[in-house]
Amino acid sequence: MTSVGLCISTAWFLHYFLLAAFTWMGLEAIHMYLALVKVFNSYISHYMLKFSLAGWGIPLIVVIIVIAIDKDNYGLVTYGNCWLKNDIAFYVAVVAYFCAIFLFNFIMFVVVMVQLCRIKRQNPHNMQHRSTLQDVRSVLGITILLGLTWGFAFFAWGPVNLAFMYLFAIFNSLQGFFIFVFHCAVKDNVRRQWRTYLCCGKLRLAENSGQSCSLSNLQPPNQTGSSYEYGDPVPSKQKRRGY
Repeated sequence: MTSVGLCISTAWFLHYFLLAAFTWMGLEAIHMYLALVKVFNSYISHYMLKFSLAGWGIPLIVVIIVIAIDKDNYGLVTYGNCWLKNDIAFYVAVVAYFCAIFLFNFIMFVVVMVQLCRIKRQNPHNMQHRSTLQDVRSVLGITILLGLTWGFAFFAWGPVNLAFMYLFAIFNSLQGFFIFVFHCAVKDNVRRQWRTYLCCGKLRLAENSGQSCSLSNLQPPNQTGSSYEYGDPVPSKQKRRGY
C-alpha cells in the first residue's frame, strides 16, 4: 500500500512539473509579446506576482482535477514507470495542454519575428553592425526559450522516427542549458555582471565600470520602443510592467 501511494505521488509531481514547464513557456511568450510588440500602454500591476501565480497555479489546478476525478488515474504503467494510467486523462491533461501551449507559442514566435524584421527595416543604421550569425543566434535563442523544439515530437513517425526522437531528446533535455547559453553566457551585459560580482583578481570589474558600459550600450528607443535582440536590458519597459 505504501509503494502504491509513493508511485501515485511520484506520478502526480511528475505531471505537475511537466505542466509547469509548459505553462512557463507560454508565459514567456506573453512576456516577449509585451516586451517587443505591445510595448506602450502595457502596464500590469504586480506583474511577476501574477505571472508566478499563473505559472505555478494553473498546473496545480489541472493535476488536482485529474486526481479528484479518480486517484487511480496515476499509478504504475505497463513499462514500469509511475505516470498517468488513464489514456483519456493523458491525452486531455498532457497532450492537449501541450498542443495548446505549443500552438500559442508558435503564433507568438511568428508575431515576434515579424516585429523584429519591421524594427530592422525601420532602423537600418542601427543594424549595420549585426552579422547573419547574430541574427541566427537570436532566432535560435527565441525558439529554444519558447519550447518550440518540443515540436520535434510531431515529426517522430515513419522512416524519420529515430532521427527526430534523438533531436527531441537532445534539445529538450538540454533546454535549460541552451537557455543559459543563449540568454546569459553570450550576453555582454550578463558577463560584465559576472565579472563585477563573481570574479576576483584581474578578472574582476569595478561596479561603476560595469554600469557605465551597460549605459553606453543602451540604444535610444525607436518607434516601437524595442531593441532588436531580445533580452537586452530596457529598464523603462520593466518599470512600466510593474516589476
